[in-house]
This record gives sequence, C-alpha cells and structure tokens, in this order.
Amino acid sequence: MTKRIFLVMISILLAFSALACTKQAQPVATASDAVAMTIQDSPEDTATPVAPVAPMTTAADWLGLKILRTQEDSLADEYALIAVNPDAAFQDADGKAISDVVINTPGAAELVYWLLGDDAAMIISHYGEDTYGEALYQMNPMKQSFSGSIHPAENITKQIRLLTTTALVESGLLDALLPVFEETYGYAVEVLSDEPEEVLAQAKMGNADLILLDDKAQEEAFVKDGYAALVPSCDTERLAFFTSDYVLAGPLDDPAKCAQAANMQEAFARIAEGKFPFVSRGDFSATHATEATLWPSSLGITTDPASVAALGEWYFSGNANMNISLTMANEMDGYILTDKASFLVFAASGGAVG
Repeated sequence: MTKRIFLVMISILLAFSALACTKQAQPVATASDAVAMTIQDSPEDTATPVAPVAPMTTAADWLGLKILRTQEDSLADEYALIAVNPDAAFQDADGKAISDVVINTPGAAELVYWLLGDDAAMIISHYGEDTYGEALYQMNPMKQSFSGSIHPAENITKQIRLLTTTALVESGLLDALLPVFEETYGYAVEVLSDEPEEVLAQAKMGNADLILLDDKAQEEAFVKDGYAALVPSCDTERLAFFTSDYVLAGPLDDPAKCAQAANMQEAFARIAEGKFPFVSRGDFSATHATEATLWPSSLGITTDPASVAALGEWYFSGNANMNISLTMANEMDGYILTDKASFLVFAASGGAVG
C-alpha cells in the first residue's frame, strides 16, 4: 500500500510539471524558420504594435559612453554605389588573370536605378526612427536621382551579388530595403559583407556585380584602376548615395570637456593635451583616415602605426571593426570617433560584438 501511495504521488507531481512546462514553453525555431540575410519574408501583421522608443542620441542606460559632438559639415561617413565593370582585368589573390568571370551588369543596373529612386530614399531616410528614436542615415543631397521604369527580373538577370560593409549589414538597413526591391521586381540579391579593403579585393576577383561602400579614397582608386562600370543614364561610376554622421563619443563625465569645445579639432586637442584614453580603429578604414585628420598637426598622427608608437600611454589602436573598437572604448572609459549609425546600433544591442 505504501508503495502504491508513493507511485500515485510521483504521478501527480509529474503531471503538474508537465502542465507547467506546457504553459511556459516558448516556440522553438526550426530550420524552416531560417531566412537568408538579404531575403526575408514579411511577418504576419499579428503582433501587438510597439510604441517607438525615446530618442537615444546620447547613451543607453548600461553604456559608459555618450555622443559628445556631432560632425561638422566637412565630416561625413558617405556610402556610394559602384557597379563592377564586366570587362575589367580580374585577378586572383596571387595576381593571376581570371578569364571566366560573369558579371550581371543588367541586374546591377536595375538595382542601382531602384536604390536611387524615391521608394528607396523614403525607406533609408526614415530607417531607425521606430527602433532608435531617430534615422540612422541621411540621403546625400547631391545624389543622382532616377525616376524611370525598373525592368523586372529575367532568368539571366535575376541573381545579383552585392558586396558591402559589415557595419551596414549589422545596422539592418538592407533587411528593410532589399526585400521591397526583390518582391516588387522578382530579383534575388545575395549580400556578402566585410571591411572595405576586402570587399574591393573580392570585387577585383569578379565576385560582385555591385558594391556599396563608405571609403571614398579606396573607391576612387577602384574606379581609376578600371574595375568600375558607368551605369547607363548615370553621370559617374562612383554614385554618392547616403551618409551617416561622424560623432565623437566618450565617457559620461567627459573629463576632457569635449562637449564644450568649439569644434571637433579642439575636442581632439583637449583629449591629446590631457592624455585621456582614446581608441582608434587603426584598421586603415575611412573612419581611421578621418580621425587622423582631426588631431593637432604637431602630433604627426597619420594612419601609419609608427606615427602613434610613442603615444601608447593614452592612444590605443584597436585594428578592428567599429563594434569591437566601441567595446574597447566602453571598457576603458575612452573616447572614440564613430559613425552615429554604428553607435546607436551598438548601444541598442547591449554592446553585442558582431
């Protein structure tokens, strides 16, 4: 009898446990839920609407950094479109000629036309407002516009390879932008991302139909070397597109008083004078190159690592992407030059490093 009572009690406890698990279990993602980075089905409109968060232009609660200065007019992280020239002298990593490259020139052109049109501009200029309280990007007022017809995809033009920056992919902009183009016109855009130097290296091997980058100097060299195509109806190979502000972020208490400086150059001079920790990307990126121009000329800081070798007491080179560099600055209570889009995404992610 005692044994039977014991077994009954065990059965009751197991039943309650199963009931609790049934109530608390969350949906489990399966392989069928996975989607490509750039091709994402629109979710059913059944979720409860979420009110936009308050503007986050300074710092998230957990973050030890805040934006202290926004760019002056002379500073901007500018993204540009460049179609790859199908007749370029493609080479592999060893410098050997590649002769069997196929570039989807017509498909790339149609994507360029759409991105330069009003529909894409509307998405880009408002992207981030609901999530971050403000738009991450601004349209370049000098960009070329296009208002003609977009040709639907054909079998031979459907697949388009787009190479771009890791930061742009991590911002989520392309996930909001490209599916609209794909669903409307039947194209499939494959997105690969890396730092600008590697993106251009891949394009020179013929591994892209279109690139979208934010490193003007390297892009201009790419065009000069004959790897860019002039898209019909466009007036230049490098098509300036949209921008994100460069900003100076730093510790919440701002010991260098950069927020009180007259301009960005004075803010950088205050950091150097007080030898306050500063984290540089140090990776020869456009951000790194821009930062080097903001220091007092007497310091002789350039993108050459040797130029900062004697400044190791306060100047730290991350030789890394923006997320990792922001993590370093946050942990060191240091200052850093970043684009606003990367800062806001970093803050909203809880400091997750992509």
